[in-house]
Amino acid sequence: MTIRCSVFIATSLDGFIARSDGDFSWLDSSAPQIEGEDFGFAEFYSSVDALVMGRKTYETALGFSEWPYAGKRVVVLSSSSILIPQNLEKDVEHINASPGEVIQQLELTGARYVYVDGGLTIQGFLKAGLINEMTITTIPILLGSGIPLFGPLDQDIQLQLITSRAYPNGFVQTKYRIYHSKLAD
Repeated sequence: MTIRCSVFIATSLDGFIARSDGDFSWLDSSAPQIEGEDFGFAEFYSSVDALVMGRKTYETALGFSEWPYAGKRVVVLSSSSILIPQNLEKDVEHINASPGEVIQQLELTGARYVYVDGGLTIQGFLKAGLINEMTITTIPILLGSGIPLFGPLDQDIQLQLITSRAYPNGFVQTKYRIYHSKLAD
């Protein structure tokens, strides 16, 4: 395969992407923001062809004041039906398929670089060996419980450190290459 899949996400120091109820307001309130700093997200986002996310991540994004993925193809993985507002019908599609099947479909339609988002979706793509790189920004807060970024694995996943950067507000961003990825690097 010639398609690449990457993760770009923030976690608490103890590895949670949200509180148990899905709340992630701690992302904005846990450390002082750095004016004008997006931690590399705009550059990353502009490089991807499509996003793949789970239903919960999609429903969370629908609740924002503006659709955050305007102009990008968004594939929502869900075994149940989802509501796609009329203004998003040309950009958002629903698929009930395995990660491998999703990648095959995306590749057949010309996608070359995919952003994978959402806890369970990321976990499924990792288990399937379909993630090439992960950029994880660690926020200096301990939540104690919540929705974890990672879950149980069938085998170890070896990572190679690409970069690590500490920011003045305490955020630490680490980028890893996945050794076992089934996708071309």
